[in-house]
Amino acid sequence: MPAHDVSVIGLICIDVLGRPVTAIPPGGNAFFIDQIRLTVAGTAGGTVVDCAKLGLNALAVGAVGEDEKGRFVLDTLVGFGIDTRRMQRLEGVHTAASMLCVRPNGERPCLHVRGASDEFLLTEADYDAVLDSRFVHMGGNGLLGRMDGAPTAALLAAAKARGCITTFDLIFAEPALMDKLRGAMAHVDYFIPSIEEATALCGRTDAVEAAQYFLDLGVRNCVLTMGGEGCIIVNEDGVTRLPAHAIEVVDTTGCGDAFSAGLIAGLHHGWDLERAARLGGTCGALVAGGVGSDAGITNWDSTVAAMDELPLRSLS
Repeated sequence: MPAHDVSVIGLICIDVLGRPVTAIPPGGNAFFIDQIRLTVAGTAGGTVVDCAKLGLNALAVGAVGEDEKGRFVLDTLVGFGIDTRRMQRLEGVHTAASMLCVRPNGERPCLHVRGASDEFLLTEADYDAVLDSRFVHMGGNGLLGRMDGAPTAALLAAAKARGCITTFDLIFAEPALMDKLRGAMAHVDYFIPSIEEATALCGRTDAVEAAQYFLDLGVRNCVLTMGGEGCIIVNEDGVTRLPAHAIEVVDTTGCGDAFSAGLIAGLHHGWDLERAARLGGTCGALVAGGVGSDAGITNWDSTVAAMDELPLRSLS
Protein backbone atom coordinates (compact mmCIF):
# COMPACT_ATOMS: atom_id res chain seq x y z
CA MET A 1 0.00 0.00 0.00
CA PRO A 2 1.40 3.47 -0.85
CA ALA A 3 2.65 5.59 2.03
CA HIS A 4 0.52 8.59 0.98
CA ASP A 5 -2.76 9.26 -0.77
CA VAL A 6 -1.18 11.98 -2.85
CA SER A 7 2.24 13.46 -3.59
CA VAL A 8 1.94 17.08 -4.67
CA ILE A 9 5.08 18.16 -6.50
CA GLY A 10 6.18 21.52 -7.84
CA LEU A 11 5.69 25.21 -7.12
CA ILE A 12 5.27 25.91 -3.41
CA CYS A 13 5.50 29.57 -2.51
CA ILE A 14 4.21 32.23 -0.16
CA ASP A 15 1.51 34.76 -1.04
CA VAL A 16 1.03 38.16 0.59
CA LEU A 17 -2.46 39.34 -0.33
CA GLY A 18 -4.16 42.67 0.27
CA ARG A 19 -7.80 43.51 -0.43
CA PRO A 20 -9.48 45.57 -1.77
CA VAL A 21 -6.89 47.44 -3.82
CA THR A 22 -8.14 50.00 -6.36
CA ALA A 23 -4.90 51.94 -6.87
CA ILE A 24 -1.28 52.11 -5.74
CA PRO A 25 -0.58 55.20 -3.58
CA PRO A 26 1.50 57.88 -5.28
CA GLY A 27 4.99 58.60 -3.96
CA GLY A 28 5.45 57.41 -0.40
CA ASN A 29 1.82 57.82 0.61
CA ALA A 30 -0.44 55.16 2.10
CA PHE A 31 -3.92 53.89 1.34
CA PHE A 32 -5.89 51.83 3.83
CA ILE A 33 -7.43 48.46 2.95
CA ASP A 34 -9.59 45.94 4.79
CA GLN A 35 -7.45 42.82 4.89
CA ILE A 36 -3.91 41.47 4.46
CA ARG A 37 -3.20 37.74 4.55
CA LEU A 38 -0.11 35.54 4.37
CA THR A 39 -0.62 32.05 2.91
CA VAL A 40 1.17 29.04 1.47
CA ALA A 41 0.30 29.00 -2.21
CA GLY A 42 1.49 28.00 -5.66
CA THR A 43 0.20 25.41 -8.09
CA ALA A 44 1.51 22.70 -5.77
CA GLY A 45 1.36 24.57 -2.46
CA GLY A 46 -2.28 25.58 -2.71
CA THR A 47 -3.27 22.14 -3.93
CA VAL A 48 -1.48 20.23 -1.18
CA VAL A 49 -3.03 22.40 1.54
CA ASP A 50 -6.51 21.86 0.13
CA CYS A 51 -5.89 18.11 -0.27
CA ALA A 52 -4.97 17.95 3.40
CA LYS A 53 -8.07 19.91 4.38
CA LEU A 54 -10.13 17.39 2.41
CA GLY A 55 -8.69 14.59 4.51
CA LEU A 56 -6.00 13.18 2.23
CA ASN A 57 -2.68 11.93 3.57
CA ALA A 58 -0.51 14.32 1.56
CA LEU A 59 3.21 14.64 0.82
CA ALA A 60 4.55 18.06 -0.22
CA VAL A 61 7.51 18.02 -2.61
CA GLY A 62 9.05 21.35 -3.57
CA ALA A 63 11.79 23.76 -2.58
CA VAL A 64 12.13 26.71 -0.21
CA GLY A 65 15.04 28.89 0.74
CA GLU A 66 16.78 29.06 4.11
CA ASP A 67 14.90 32.24 4.96
CA GLU A 68 11.97 33.47 7.02
CA LYS A 69 9.56 32.77 4.18
CA GLY A 70 10.76 29.18 3.92
CA ARG A 71 10.27 28.66 7.64
CA PHE A 72 6.72 29.99 7.34
CA VAL A 73 5.97 27.61 4.46
CA LEU A 74 7.27 24.55 6.28
CA ASP A 75 5.62 25.41 9.59
CA THR A 76 2.29 26.05 7.87
CA LEU A 77 2.38 22.80 5.91
CA VAL A 78 3.18 20.84 9.06
CA GLY A 79 0.31 22.61 10.80
CA PHE A 80 -2.06 21.17 8.21
CA GLY A 81 -0.71 17.66 8.85
CA ILE A 82 1.25 17.53 5.59
CA ASP A 83 4.42 15.44 5.31
CA THR A 84 7.28 17.84 4.50
CA ARG A 85 10.21 15.41 4.70
CA ARG A 86 10.76 15.63 0.94
CA MET A 87 10.79 19.42 0.81
CA GLN A 88 14.15 20.74 -0.36
CA ARG A 89 15.79 23.54 1.68
CA LEU A 90 18.15 25.46 -0.55
CA GLU A 91 20.86 27.87 0.55
CA GLY A 92 21.53 31.14 -1.20
CA VAL A 93 18.09 31.61 -2.80
CA HIS A 94 14.83 33.21 -1.71
CA THR A 95 11.70 31.21 -1.14
CA ALA A 96 9.41 31.88 -4.10
CA ALA A 97 6.90 34.57 -3.13
CA SER A 98 4.14 36.74 -4.57
CA MET A 99 2.55 40.04 -3.64
CA LEU A 100 -1.05 40.19 -4.84
CA CYS A 101 -3.20 43.31 -4.93
CA VAL A 102 -6.72 41.90 -4.98
CA ARG A 103 -9.17 44.14 -6.79
CA PRO A 104 -12.80 44.49 -5.66
CA ASN A 105 -13.90 42.17 -8.51
CA GLY A 106 -11.53 39.40 -7.35
CA GLU A 107 -8.80 39.89 -9.96
CA ARG A 108 -5.32 39.82 -8.49
CA PRO A 109 -2.38 41.39 -10.35
CA CYS A 110 0.80 39.78 -9.10
CA LEU A 111 4.45 40.60 -8.42
CA HIS A 112 6.47 37.39 -8.11
CA VAL A 113 9.96 36.35 -7.01
CA ARG A 114 10.83 32.98 -8.58
CA GLY A 115 13.64 32.03 -6.18
CA ALA A 116 13.88 28.45 -4.96
CA SER A 117 11.25 27.13 -7.38
CA ASP A 118 13.66 27.71 -10.26
CA GLU A 119 16.32 25.58 -8.53
CA PHE A 120 14.01 22.73 -7.54
CA LEU A 121 14.97 19.46 -9.22
CA LEU A 122 14.07 15.79 -8.77
CA THR A 123 16.18 12.98 -10.20
CA GLU A 124 15.78 9.22 -10.38
CA ALA A 125 17.36 8.92 -6.94
CA ASP A 126 14.31 10.72 -5.50
CA TYR A 127 11.61 8.70 -7.20
CA ASP A 128 11.10 5.92 -4.67
CA ALA A 129 10.48 8.47 -1.92
CA VAL A 130 8.38 11.05 -3.75
CA LEU A 131 6.27 8.65 -5.82
CA ASP A 132 5.14 6.39 -2.97
CA SER A 133 1.54 7.61 -3.37
CA ARG A 134 -1.65 6.59 -5.10
CA PHE A 135 -1.94 9.98 -6.82
CA VAL A 136 0.91 12.15 -8.08
CA HIS A 137 0.02 15.77 -8.85
CA MET A 138 2.57 17.83 -10.75
CA GLY A 139 1.84 21.53 -10.45
CA GLY A 140 3.68 24.68 -11.44
CA ASN A 141 5.55 24.01 -14.65
CA GLY A 142 6.21 27.38 -16.19
CA LEU A 143 7.84 28.58 -12.96
CA LEU A 144 10.02 25.52 -12.33
CA GLY A 145 13.16 26.39 -14.23
CA ARG A 146 15.18 23.19 -13.77
CA MET A 147 12.18 20.83 -13.68
CA ASP A 148 10.51 22.15 -16.82
CA GLY A 149 11.06 19.82 -19.75
CA ALA A 150 12.73 16.40 -19.62
CA PRO A 151 12.84 16.11 -15.79
CA THR A 152 9.05 16.46 -15.59
CA ALA A 153 8.49 13.92 -18.36
CA ALA A 154 10.84 11.47 -16.65
CA LEU A 155 9.13 11.95 -13.28
CA LEU A 156 5.63 11.38 -14.68
CA ALA A 157 6.79 8.36 -16.69
CA ALA A 158 8.23 6.89 -13.50
CA ALA A 159 4.98 7.61 -11.66
CA LYS A 160 2.97 5.74 -14.30
CA ALA A 161 5.45 2.84 -14.24
CA ARG A 162 4.78 2.57 -10.49
CA GLY A 163 1.01 2.49 -11.03
CA CYS A 164 0.31 6.03 -9.82
CA ILE A 165 -2.60 8.12 -11.10
CA THR A 166 -1.12 11.34 -12.47
CA THR A 167 -2.68 14.80 -12.49
CA PHE A 168 -1.05 17.85 -14.00
CA ASP A 169 -1.47 21.63 -13.82
CA LEU A 170 0.79 24.54 -14.70
CA ILE A 171 1.15 28.32 -14.55
CA PHE A 172 2.22 31.23 -16.76
CA ALA A 173 1.66 29.17 -19.88
CA GLU A 174 3.13 30.27 -23.20
CA PRO A 175 3.92 28.49 -26.47
CA ALA A 176 7.58 27.98 -25.54
CA LEU A 177 6.49 26.00 -22.47
CA MET A 178 4.54 23.60 -24.67
CA ASP A 179 7.76 22.69 -26.47
CA LYS A 180 9.27 21.72 -23.11
CA LEU A 181 6.26 19.76 -21.86
CA ARG A 182 5.20 17.93 -25.01
CA GLY A 183 6.98 14.74 -23.95
CA ALA A 184 5.26 14.71 -20.56
CA MET A 185 1.72 14.61 -21.93
CA ALA A 186 1.71 10.88 -22.69
CA HIS A 187 2.11 10.22 -18.96
CA VAL A 188 -0.78 12.40 -17.75
CA ASP A 189 -4.09 10.86 -16.70
CA TYR A 190 -5.82 14.16 -15.87
CA PHE A 191 -4.63 17.47 -17.34
CA ILE A 192 -6.27 20.37 -15.45
CA PRO A 193 -5.26 23.75 -16.90
CA SER A 194 -7.39 26.85 -17.14
CA ILE A 195 -8.86 27.63 -20.54
CA GLU A 196 -6.46 30.59 -20.78
CA GLU A 197 -3.46 28.36 -20.12
CA ALA A 198 -4.63 25.65 -22.51
CA THR A 199 -5.21 28.02 -25.41
CA ALA A 200 -1.93 29.85 -24.78
CA LEU A 201 -0.06 26.54 -24.98
CA CYS A 202 -1.64 25.17 -28.14
CA GLY A 203 -2.84 28.23 -30.01
CA ARG A 204 -6.39 26.93 -30.42
CA THR A 205 -9.12 29.24 -29.15
CA ASP A 206 -12.01 26.75 -28.98
CA ALA A 207 -12.11 24.83 -25.71
CA VAL A 208 -12.93 21.44 -27.22
CA GLU A 209 -10.32 21.83 -29.94
CA ALA A 210 -7.73 22.87 -27.35
CA ALA A 211 -8.54 19.84 -25.21
CA GLN A 212 -8.33 17.56 -28.24
CA TYR A 213 -4.84 18.90 -28.94
CA PHE A 214 -3.67 17.51 -25.59
CA LEU A 215 -5.55 14.24 -26.02
CA ASP A 216 -3.72 13.78 -29.32
CA LEU A 217 -0.44 14.06 -27.37
CA GLY A 218 -1.47 11.23 -25.05
CA VAL A 219 -3.37 12.92 -22.21
CA ARG A 220 -6.19 10.59 -21.12
CA ASN A 221 -8.59 13.17 -19.71
CA CYS A 222 -8.49 16.92 -20.26
CA VAL A 223 -10.40 19.00 -17.72
CA LEU A 224 -10.35 22.71 -18.55
CA THR A 225 -11.41 25.15 -15.85
CA MET A 226 -13.28 28.16 -17.25
CA GLY A 227 -13.93 30.48 -14.32
CA GLY A 228 -17.54 31.61 -14.16
CA GLU A 229 -18.37 29.32 -17.09
CA GLY A 230 -17.57 26.17 -15.09
CA CYS A 231 -15.43 23.47 -16.62
CA ILE A 232 -15.32 21.16 -19.61
CA ILE A 233 -14.25 17.51 -19.59
CA VAL A 234 -12.98 16.02 -22.84
CA ASN A 235 -11.88 12.39 -23.24
CA GLU A 236 -12.54 9.38 -25.43
CA ASP A 237 -16.12 9.26 -24.12
CA GLY A 238 -16.91 12.71 -25.49
CA VAL A 239 -17.47 16.19 -24.08
CA THR A 240 -19.10 17.08 -20.75
CA ARG A 241 -19.74 20.65 -19.62
CA LEU A 242 -20.36 21.45 -15.96
CA PRO A 243 -21.63 24.81 -14.66
CA ALA A 244 -19.91 26.97 -12.07
CA HIS A 245 -21.49 27.90 -8.76
CA ALA A 246 -23.19 31.28 -8.56
CA ILE A 247 -21.26 33.04 -5.80
CA GLU A 248 -20.03 36.49 -4.87
CA VAL A 249 -16.35 36.46 -5.84
CA VAL A 250 -13.93 37.91 -3.29
CA ASP A 251 -10.54 36.69 -4.58
CA THR A 252 -9.76 34.29 -7.42
CA THR A 253 -6.31 33.39 -6.06
CA GLY A 254 -5.89 29.61 -5.86
CA CYS A 255 -9.23 28.65 -7.41
CA GLY A 256 -7.55 26.38 -9.96
CA ASP A 257 -5.42 24.79 -7.25
CA ALA A 258 -8.54 24.14 -5.21
CA PHE A 259 -10.23 22.60 -8.24
CA SER A 260 -7.29 20.19 -8.63
CA ALA A 261 -7.50 19.22 -4.96
CA GLY A 262 -11.23 18.58 -5.17
CA LEU A 263 -10.86 16.51 -8.32
CA ILE A 264 -8.13 14.39 -6.73
CA ALA A 265 -10.12 13.95 -3.51
CA GLY A 266 -13.22 12.88 -5.42
CA LEU A 267 -11.27 10.36 -7.50
CA HIS A 268 -9.60 9.12 -4.30
CA HIS A 269 -13.05 8.35 -2.90
CA GLY A 270 -13.95 6.33 -5.98
CA TRP A 271 -16.18 8.94 -7.61
CA ASP A 272 -16.54 9.07 -11.36
CA LEU A 273 -14.82 11.91 -13.20
CA GLU A 274 -17.92 14.07 -13.63
CA ARG A 275 -18.78 14.00 -9.93
CA ALA A 276 -15.13 14.55 -8.95
CA ALA A 277 -14.99 17.55 -11.27
CA ARG A 278 -18.17 18.88 -9.66
CA LEU A 279 -16.40 18.69 -6.32
CA GLY A 280 -13.45 20.50 -7.86
CA GLY A 281 -15.75 23.28 -8.95
CA THR A 282 -17.21 23.51 -5.46
CA CYS A 283 -13.71 23.78 -3.98
CA GLY A 284 -12.88 26.57 -6.40
CA ALA A 285 -16.06 28.42 -5.48
CA LEU A 286 -15.37 28.12 -1.76
CA VAL A 287 -11.86 29.50 -2.22
CA ALA A 288 -13.15 32.36 -4.40
CA GLY A 289 -15.42 33.40 -1.52
CA GLY A 290 -12.48 34.41 0.69
CA VAL A 291 -8.99 35.88 0.52
CA GLY A 292 -6.10 33.55 -0.33
CA SER A 293 -5.68 30.12 -1.83
CA ASP A 294 -6.67 28.30 1.38
CA ALA A 295 -9.92 30.21 1.99
CA GLY A 296 -13.31 28.58 2.25
CA ILE A 297 -12.42 24.88 2.43
CA THR A 298 -12.73 23.49 5.95
CA ASN A 299 -13.05 19.71 5.67
CA TRP A 300 -14.40 16.91 3.51
CA ASP A 301 -17.94 16.76 4.90
CA SER A 302 -18.68 20.47 4.68
CA THR A 303 -17.23 20.65 1.16
CA VAL A 304 -19.36 17.74 -0.06
CA ALA A 305 -22.40 19.38 1.52
CA ALA A 306 -21.61 22.62 -0.32
CA MET A 307 -21.86 20.79 -3.65
CA ASP A 308 -25.64 20.75 -3.21
CA GLU A 309 -26.04 23.87 -1.10
CA LEU A 310 -24.32 26.39 -3.37
CA PRO A 311 -26.49 27.47 -6.32
CA LEU A 312 -25.31 26.81 -9.87
CA ARG A 313 -25.09 29.15 -12.83
CA SER A 314 -26.86 28.24 -16.05
CA LEU A 315 -24.70 26.80 -18.78
CA SER A 316 -24.40 29.28 -21.65
